[in-house]
Amino acid sequence: MSPAYVCGVSSEPLLWRTIGDALRVTAERHGDREALVACHQGMRMSWAELDRAAEALASGLLELGLEPGDRVGIWSPNRFEWVVTQFATARAGLILVNVNPAYRLGELEFALNKVGCRALVTAQRLKTSDYLAMLRSLAPEIERCQPGALGADRLPALRHIITLGDGNHPGCHRYDELAAGGGSAAQKRLTEIGPTLQPDDPINIQFTSGTTGSPKGATLSHFNILNNGLFTACTQRFSEHDRLCIPVPLYHCFGMVMGVLGCTAYGATMVFPDEAFEPRSVLAAVAEESCTALYGVPTMFIAELDHPEFASFDLGSLRTGVMAGAPCPIEVMKRVQRDMHMPEVTICYGMTETSPVSFQSATDDPLEKRVSTVGRIHPHVQVKLIDGEGHVVARGETGELCTRGYCVMRGYWDDPERTAEAIDEAGWMHTGDLAVMDEDGYVNIVGRVKDMIIRGGENIYPREIEEYLFRLGGIQDVAVFGVPDPKYGEQVAAWIRLKPGVTLTEEDVLAYCREQIAHYKVPRYIRFVDDFPMTVTGKLQKFLMRKTMAEELGLNEQQTA
Repeated sequence: MSPAYVCGVSSEPLLWRTIGDALRVTAERHGDREALVACHQGMRMSWAELDRAAEALASGLLELGLEPGDRVGIWSPNRFEWVVTQFATARAGLILVNVNPAYRLGELEFALNKVGCRALVTAQRLKTSDYLAMLRSLAPEIERCQPGALGADRLPALRHIITLGDGNHPGCHRYDELAAGGGSAAQKRLTEIGPTLQPDDPINIQFTSGTTGSPKGATLSHFNILNNGLFTACTQRFSEHDRLCIPVPLYHCFGMVMGVLGCTAYGATMVFPDEAFEPRSVLAAVAEESCTALYGVPTMFIAELDHPEFASFDLGSLRTGVMAGAPCPIEVMKRVQRDMHMPEVTICYGMTETSPVSFQSATDDPLEKRVSTVGRIHPHVQVKLIDGEGHVVARGETGELCTRGYCVMRGYWDDPERTAEAIDEAGWMHTGDLAVMDEDGYVNIVGRVKDMIIRGGENIYPREIEEYLFRLGGIQDVAVFGVPDPKYGEQVAAWIRLKPGVTLTEEDVLAYCREQIAHYKVPRYIRFVDDFPMTVTGKLQKFLMRKTMAEELGLNEQQTA
């Protein structure tokens, strides 16, 4: 058997270009074509208009005194302003920090402080999350400071809060005012900055949950994500005539790289159906905007297919798209191809640290390959599968998947130790996923880092939740693990041992979690126990906890490993 190593080749070269320049080139080629449609905001922009909007906002941000290399957070659901901010920060050399819209107080405070955000672009609210109220809770100084002069004890680096939407808020700038553009000095400064920017410069920080607790800031360059967007779209055979429906979140690589930058590479149109995923709004957007491509995790496609009004929407314009984030059941793939008119739908695999895609199926791969594998290697990317001693295994054998190439991140922000744990001296990113490669180069992911939970496409690391729970008084010990779930693949479960004499209820724990962590990390199942199954050396045996809970709840083990 040949070794489990592959290297992607392509006649299409890697782009040596910044994201700001990429937008400018696309605007020159396709200026009058539609670039962006935000259905829920009633907003349409051509590529020329998007380019001008990014230029104006970039100068507006420089007017605040921000400098290249400064970190600018964005905490917002999907809105057209998110995309403009993505391009504006890139053009000004500012590093965009993606803040998950589901974050609560503890996560928000950590993220902003970890990377030292000087500015934060924020929505006012999303559903039950009042973003401004949370910010005031963390930084009550906002109420009595001038815009741009914040000096908060708990957020020491943050100076500027920029609010989306209507209304003036104490201590905050209005996005609309900055979007009108900076003065002549700021515009001149922007012109000077442009030629100094390099494709290898860090331009984006995305947080990934860590196996050791706190999230890590994966730091990505123009070169990383611009090229990954290009080749993800190339594999789907995109052109300027395609219209991509993007219901996946912009804060994640799926939205901002595979979606926004993929469309930018070819002058295709991005269509955002709603602030957050709603199956009906996706179906409506596809039908009304004649979308040719659609993105989503399997649970999204299932929700769309099962929507009671599904048959009333004409989806005949669809051709391709991406399903990623979790294994796709074969029956779901059949329905997507047949009932959603997506014969060329592709499967992707990767991780935030690799920009994200390293494997993707082709538009003409057989059905069996699309559901049993994650496709073949992306252009200009290398992958090897290794055993526990670091030796490459043979094809057909199981090994840890390691990735090397243009797509590998620069590292975790301000965390050289964890960067060194992830990327070895030869530049290989160790993913922690177990995989098998066949003779044709198709890869099947058969396992993952033991503790990680994948709930509806979201990666959850138990240690992070455990550390938050340990802060709740009265808890002696806690173990968080995943249990099978027919809808989301897995759900979060927590076993808790209380200190002697302490009484806590399930609702006490849930109320605490809802204030501190994102909703998808809040345990679905909580059990108070007297002890945990452990090895003789004192290590928790979470596989036994998972088995016990699955039996207790009557859940069948699924393909979630």
